[in-house]
Amino acid sequence: MSLPHALLTSLLEKPCTGAELARRFDKSIGHFWHATHQQIYRDLGKLEAGGLIAARGLATARGSQRHFDVLAQGRAELERWSALEADPQPMRDALLVRLRAAAALGSVDIAAEIRRHQGLHQVVLEEYRAIEARDFPPGMAVSRSAELQLAVLRAGIFLEEAWLAWCKDTLAG
Repeated sequence: MSLPHALLTSLLEKPCTGAELARRFDKSIGHFWHATHQQIYRDLGKLEAGGLIAARGLATARGSQRHFDVLAQGRAELERWSALEADPQPMRDALLVRLRAAAALGSVDIAAEIRRHQGLHQVVLEEYRAIEARDFPPGMAVSRSAELQLAVLRAGIFLEEAWLAWCKDTLAG
């Protein structure tokens, strides 16, 4: 996956300024694809230079802001990219490397760090469940688009539940 495709997706969902995009990104796609605001602005420039998005000026109290819209070429690129095959990516998690290091050293107690991660995963799980309850209440009729968004959210829920189960098992062992 690439950040430009994540940005195209977000802008297609709702055209906005770079600042609005960065805030929205942190609250949605940022849950599973992290990017700094600097990376977002850099890639917005590349998307604009490549003719995938267009910026238009927007007068505000703070001066002029640029509002970004996805162009036909950007939509076509996102359609092309979305249809590609993608293999699962290997997990990269520093906690698991620390666990291996603790096993190799034999002298490091990593239980406190596992408990800390357990707490962090619990917070994220609660956030995801709150989003699900707010945006997808039981019995709500949903469009195909909403079904796919819910599938992404549920993937996050399942992953957090798996991490919590792993933490519990590891601490019990």
